[in-house]
Parts: sequence; structure tokens; C-alpha cells
Amino acid sequence: MAILITGASSGIGAALAVEAARRGAETLFLAGRDEARLSGVKSQALAAGAKRVETRAVDVSDEAAMRSYINECDASSPLDTVFANAGIATGSETEGNVRRTFAVNVGGVVNTALPAIEAFRRHGGGQLVLTSSIAGYHGMSTCPSYSASKAAVKAWGAGLRGLLKGENIKVNVICPGFVRSRITDKNTCPMPFFMEADRAARIILSRVKRNVPLISFPWPMRFATWLLSILPERLSALILTRLPEKVSTRD
Repeated sequence: MAILITGASSGIGAALAVEAARRGAETLFLAGRDEARLSGVKSQALAAGAKRVETRAVDVSDEAAMRSYINECDASSPLDTVFANAGIATGSETEGNVRRTFAVNVGGVVNTALPAIEAFRRHGGGQLVLTSSIAGYHGMSTCPSYSASKAAVKAWGAGLRGLLKGENIKVNVICPGFVRSRITDKNTCPMPFFMEADRAARIILSRVKRNVPLISFPWPMRFATWLLSILPERLSALILTRLPEKVSTRD
């Protein structure tokens, strides 16, 4: 079984790599922005039982680089599962930050998913897992571009699931709350129902195995954000102004 994970140098991506190795994944392709951190994750995954771990520093917002990378991995060992996990939090809503957020959180997912789907079609099926966020349930005044980018991933993944079902390609969307990462490590604000990355990885992989369409957790935050999405806009806007802002950090 070959698994490819973007954003694998820290946070959920790194935890997914190690937990997948523990669960029997033999080949892991790990992509991220930091070679040193990727090397550390590789060591952990090998110690956890993976037989082969290949790492690559690659920018998910580079369409040509991602297509070449995914095709290379698939040629080396046919991909069973691809996690489009890399992401960035915006911080201040400057033009540069907003454009970078959409380039990574939406463009990076598209650049990962489309060549992965092509690979799955070549060998008759596979599983695509897209990382969104609980923030994608409703536009948030504290992080408008971040929440919008994650909402796009959430909606696209839901649509792809139905579109690709007949081709034996499974699609799942992850909507986590606050999970330990380089992003949350810099937060000084309250983070309700905070979760360690290894626990999040166990939840995700268990539900991916069961092919759960929307993997959203923890449930109190999922309920709260769903409620925000159906409240009158004036009331939800008032609540959202009291939420903590996200800082700008990239995996």
C-alpha cells in the first residue's frame, strides 16, 4: 500500500505518516516545505514500521511541480491513498496573505487532487482525502480568507465524492478543530477542545478506512459551527467577532 501525504513535515500530516506506518503502510511518500522536519518524520515512520519512506521538499502551489511529483511517485509505487493536507493560516488580511492563503489552501489541494485522480483512473481506483477545517462551515470575520478557502475544499470534496464514486475512487473530507501544529503552537488565544496530533491522526485514519464522507471533529465544535451556519446572520456575526484570530504559518 502506497500513501502520499502533503504537508507532512509537521502537525496532522506528520502524525498521519507515523500512524499510517503503525497500521501497516509499507510505502510512504511525504511532501512538505522543510527538508529537515521531513527527515525527522521519515525516521519516526520507519521506526513505526514503514518499509519505505521517500521525502520531497515541494511547493503545493506549483502546479507543474506537483503533477511531476505525483506522477513520479505513482510510477515508482502505485498510489492507493493521497492526502491533500498542506495548508496555511492567513494572519492579517493583507493582499499578499490573502492571495497566498488561496494559492496554498485551494490551489495546493487542486494541484494535488487532479493528478492523483488521474493516477487512480490509470489503475482502477484509489482514495483521495482532502483537509478542510471546521472553520469552513461558516465565513468567519476573524479569518475570512482562511475560512473561505477551507469552505471551498469542503464543498469541492463533497461534490467529487459523488462524481467519482462510479470510478471506484473514494473521496473524504477532513474538518478538524484545533489540533497541535506549528500553527496552533503560535496561538496565544483560547483553543477549545484542543487535541494532540497523534489522536487526530487515529480518528482520521479510522474513519478514512470506513470511508466516512465528512470526518469532522471534535463533535462539540462541529455542532457549534453547524449552528453558526444556520443562525440569523446578525447573530452569527456577533458571535464570530469574539472568536480568536489565526496567525500566519505555513506547513
